[in-house]
Amino acid sequence: MEAALQSGGGWCDGLHPQRRSGIPNSDSKMSYGIYIGKNHTADGVAYLAGYGDEPSSHWLDVVERQRHPEGASIKVGVTAHADLPGVLSEIPQARETARHIRVNYSFYKGTPAPLTNGGLNEHGVAVRDIWSPSRPELVAMTRKDQTGPNYSDLSRIVLERAKTAVEGVRLMGALIAEHGHSTYGGNSNIIADSDEAWVVIQFAGGQGLWAAERLGDDSIRASRPGYIGIIPIGDSESQDFLYSPNLVDFAVSQRWYDPASDEPFDVNKVYGDGKGKWEGVSWIEDELTSLARRPEKIAIEDVIWAVRTERLTGDTAGYGQVVPLVDAHHPELRMLWHTQIAAVAAPFVPVFMGVSEIPPEFQMHRYLTEGEAERFLDDRQSDDKVSLVPQDIEATRSASYVFKRLLNLVLRHSEVFLPEVTALWKACERKLLQTSIDVSKAARILLDAGEPALAAKYLTYFTNTELVKALDSAEELAAALDIRSRTLYGINSASKPLGPEQVW
Repeated sequence: MEAALQSGGGWCDGLHPQRRSGIPNSDSKMSYGIYIGKNHTADGVAYLAGYGDEPSSHWLDVVERQRHPEGASIKVGVTAHADLPGVLSEIPQARETARHIRVNYSFYKGTPAPLTNGGLNEHGVAVRDIWSPSRPELVAMTRKDQTGPNYSDLSRIVLERAKTAVEGVRLMGALIAEHGHSTYGGNSNIIADSDEAWVVIQFAGGQGLWAAERLGDDSIRASRPGYIGIIPIGDSESQDFLYSPNLVDFAVSQRWYDPASDEPFDVNKVYGDGKGKWEGVSWIEDELTSLARRPEKIAIEDVIWAVRTERLTGDTAGYGQVVPLVDAHHPELRMLWHTQIAAVAAPFVPVFMGVSEIPPEFQMHRYLTEGEAERFLDDRQSDDKVSLVPQDIEATRSASYVFKRLLNLVLRHSEVFLPEVTALWKACERKLLQTSIDVSKAARILLDAGEPALAAKYLTYFTNTELVKALDSAEELAAALDIRSRTLYGINSASKPLGPEQVW
């Protein structure tokens, strides 16, 4: 994990001009993540949850465990089309990569698809990727020919290789030290397993700078953006922080931190935007802390609420995800709860690690997929003009389109429709929660009996049936709301987008 200090830091050719702030433009990615330690939950299980803030197409994917030949490599980085441009490069692939569930999406400027903000792997390691702005000077000193893994590469590689959360942190640090890091202005992750979680910040600037803070059983942490405050740089015995070897020295060399002063080393103040917790983060952390003080503590329904609440979630959320960080006896029984678009208008459905396939409706469709506007489902075209989506898949309904239509109907008149829709999805989720417990028990009996193929069929049938039932319900609900909306309010094509007021 030795982080070699790269050259740079001045105002010279090959570096980016000074930006007015470390805050990305409005078209930049943000995302949202929350971690709740097991001492705060009703079931004694820690949770990692959140969503990604990207507008392009999203789809659910279960990636099989794979063996790779010696010398295999993967392409990482960003292109010249990125806001902070770079050069694609290749790094070694692991000999074996883990089975995992993730949500993919098709576009972020200059970052090759498919992209991911994280998910859950067979070892029980879950990842969430969240924006975290670096200070303007670091953004400005990022070289225009930067190389190394981008934010999506790092999230995917952790899912593919990490067996514990801290192993994921060390893996990110080692990759950055050896191959560099392609930044868009600063990024963070929450990496979690059943025992602990880590917030990891990767800073812009091309200096190999990163820092990580451990979250434990008593932690409640929200990220949007990701943040780390004071770290004990003089305490070599601390088990709660990890960081690149040059983290303090580089700050001193830039006169951003004076070791002779009595000031503690505040990571957000030194390397971030200096704002600490943003308003939305403070609000949701306070709300969850209040819920945790109750005798019943925090239930999974409360975690779902924290992702669904209209104060935090709207059209920008590409999906919703809640991961119970269970210490499963069989990897096949790990699961995440998934919504195909913003949870404010979609139900969470459990997706088990042991499924053998995803319904075609929830796979990649052409709706909002980057580049599909110039392609055809016609093999008479040149290869670059033929759609990336198989015709059989495109012939099915697009779950993203159906749920997005429902979302827009709800947001147009949220004061009337949102309470009704929320009550319906909550009722569906209550039933699914109990059913999923029974399904998990039955599947474990099959696995204990040495019947993994039967267990896979059972888990696949349950997961796929419930995903499609949710889609059917959304389609029927949208049709009903469309009739009511047209009759009660009409259609005003010149109106501005509406929706509940959000904290961010």
